[in-house]
Amino acid sequence: MDNGTREPMLRASGLVMQFGGMRALDKLSLEVRRGGITGLIGPNGAGKSTFMNCASGMLRPQQGSISFDGHALVRLPPHRICGLGLVRTFQHARGFARMRVIDHLKLYAQHQPGETVWTALVGGAAARRRDAEVEEAAWAIARRLRFDHVAHLRITEISGGQKKLVEIGRALMAGPRMILLDEPMAGVNPSLGAEIGDHLLSMVEEGRTILLIEHDMALIRKLCGEVVVMAAGAFLARGSFDEVCDDPTVQEAYLGRRARA
Repeated sequence: MDNGTREPMLRASGLVMQFGGMRALDKLSLEVRRGGITGLIGPNGAGKSTFMNCASGMLRPQQGSISFDGHALVRLPPHRICGLGLVRTFQHARGFARMRVIDHLKLYAQHQPGETVWTALVGGAAARRRDAEVEEAAWAIARRLRFDHVAHLRITEISGGQKKLVEIGRALMAGPRMILLDEPMAGVNPSLGAEIGDHLLSMVEEGRTILLIEHDMALIRKLCGEVVVMAAGAFLARGSFDEVCDDPTVQEAYLGRRARA
């Protein structure tokens, strides 16, 4: 289906998020359609990451509503939102310094055998089987994203680019239907950036939906079937890459009337 016929999967309406005297989201309303990669762009301070924090339950907006596939999100904690299939990654990869890479992946699996006190204490055959399944899934994702050769290392012992891949791997371990990606290519070399782009396209081919924050306009043009533009905490425009680049309001607010990337 083309971008004009796909129904919205993620909806925000009238979001307000204020920090002191600064309004990070100013009655933001936008939609992300099901399927494909949607780019979320805008100048620094536009509110893009704040929106993702609200959608993923990291922040609760002072006003407005957010829904994912018909489920209201504003009052849900992050783990409940993740359980619905909406998973968020972070611009700066997070982790526990003493934990191995493979164990970071395992933490994000749904229905962990040690999630309740009883199963953690008693264990049993079912818990051992589930733990083996999680371990197998973690190694499969490490191989898929091509960091299995460092999966036995501590998270502090791998490169920044490898941490970006681990962040994507952790999202995949949660069994997402939609992934919110906050600059997954930032700070990586061009070849790894292209590799990450290929991984994202393969995830979409498997039926996932991706919302991507990225400042590299060449990558947005290559990967995104639709682009949403924010400025000053509000929705500004949507359309194809060429359409938003040709929009005078976008040129003024974001591109500074420069030629397209």
